[in-house]
Amino acid sequence: MMELLYERSLDDLSSVADWIEEGPMSKRIDRGLIFENSDPASMGDHAHFTCWLPHLFPENIQIEWEFLPLSDSGLCMLFFAAIGQNGEDIFEKHLASRNGYYPQYHSGDINTYHISYFRRKYLSELSFRTANLRKSNGFHLVAQGADPLPDATHVLDFFQMKVKKIEGEISFFMNGLNIFTWQDDGHTYGPILKEGYIGFRQMAPMKAIYRNLKVWQV
Repeated sequence: MMELLYERSLDDLSSVADWIEEGPMSKRIDRGLIFENSDPASMGDHAHFTCWLPHLFPENIQIEWEFLPLSDSGLCMLFFAAIGQNGEDIFEKHLASRNGYYPQYHSGDINTYHISYFRRKYLSELSFRTANLRKSNGFHLVAQGADPLPDATHVLDFFQMKVKKIEGEISFFMNGLNIFTWQDDGHTYGPILKEGYIGFRQMAPMKAIYRNLKVWQV
């Protein structure tokens, strides 16, 4: 039986006041929680951001949220099972500081799984659209699936997103469609990641709405 660990409708900024921001981001409410870059003039590699839920989640979880892209340029990503390389809390002061620059997350002081599910940043991503699962520390691409999401101009409604992690098996779904399932063997790219933090990441100039976030223990 699943147990609900965390729930936010994301229709009020006060409900995410304790979320931990890294990088130049801003939040506002309109049909849900909108993430966007706080400096529209800045679009380089240091214009991106990550926002963490301030809760340490157990090993076996299911993450659900609704997603609506508002632009067709940029990237959206979910970090999960994020923990320090030596098992520390990712917010320990002795770890290197992070400000949204991507190498700090995939090759820095933390280990994490991360799914990039709306990839519209580079021409190669536009010409062949995939959702990618990586494991870090390192930049290990471990699974891919076809990305069914349309351009923002063709979106009719919010998409139902779901990540299910049971020990080393990770599955990703959009609107109930299984995009990929991958089994971490615990050897090829290091031990299976267990408990850890969840974070949402966007690459500028992406704008998107998030709502109805739920995290279950499974």
